[in-house]
Amino acid sequence: MVGNWGRRFLSLIIVLGVAGCAETQLVIHGAKRFIDKSDKDYKAQYKIGKPYQIQGVWYYPEEDYQYDESGIASWYGTKFHGRKTANGEIYDMNALTAAHRTLPMPSYVRVTNLENGRSLILLVNDRGPFARGRIIDISRRGSQLLNFQKQGTARVRVKVLADQSRILKSRINNQAELVKTGSPITVGRLPKAKVQTQSLNPAGGENTSSQPVTVKSITEAAPSLVVEDPVITEKIEQAPVVNTNIFVQVGAYSRFDNANKIRARLSQLGQVELSQILINGRDLYRVRVGPVENIKSADLMLALLSEAGYPKSRIIVEK
Repeated sequence: MVGNWGRRFLSLIIVLGVAGCAETQLVIHGAKRFIDKSDKDYKAQYKIGKPYQIQGVWYYPEEDYQYDESGIASWYGTKFHGRKTANGEIYDMNALTAAHRTLPMPSYVRVTNLENGRSLILLVNDRGPFARGRIIDISRRGSQLLNFQKQGTARVRVKVLADQSRILKSRINNQAELVKTGSPITVGRLPKAKVQTQSLNPAGGENTSSQPVTVKSITEAAPSLVVEDPVITEKIEQAPVVNTNIFVQVGAYSRFDNANKIRARLSQLGQVELSQILINGRDLYRVRVGPVENIKSADLMLALLSEAGYPKSRIIVEK
């Protein structure tokens, strides 16, 4: 048993080490094609959406105004620039937007880079990421401001801004109703980005150009209706940097004996912890591998566990 596991683990390390980044990009590209709309009349709208499945995993969109999760962020840029997002907007890699698997579109989230404390508000208007082990896909500009564009991923906290998101939903639905009832106001899409410029001070003393950068924030609506929206700006808040650990959670089980058997089986992979937690009034037994050293190690472990018959395994980031 140990030999088989060892060989499988080594094979995965070799394969994923060579093709890791490219493989992740292929997964994301496939998902983007899946949600892309070819209907020319498809307009931006408030949208939750029905449950959907990608690569054998089901996702259940919902209005969750208590959403607050830590995990791994990625970013997407040039290859999707100019394409329609899942709610009909045109993706602009220089705008402050993000893709999320289940949150309503559009809605506001605050994303904090736990590795440097940088925090930024983004507008969720797309579905994704569909690469395993990621909880949010951020526009290129967002990744630059959060200072993780070069490394490609970062440990982040994503928290929905409930009040602002509810107001945005109400505004979009009211505008749509005005159009439906014959109002002279025409709303073909969400507020259009207004271009401003400012200089951005780099984090960590990076060498960057001193020229002003183009800043895009959602502040201007369609020509017949101007609606100021001060929520999306390039304002960065700085939080204290805290140490975090990365785990790969195999699952949470109602019976201790089942959880303990899985813990014993996986112990050859490294440190495996079994802990009791209370969720919605139920005692569950959580099995997790780790802490692991870094995101790359977590990706490798996630792939191994998925191949070994634990497809619901996921990466967890904790303080």
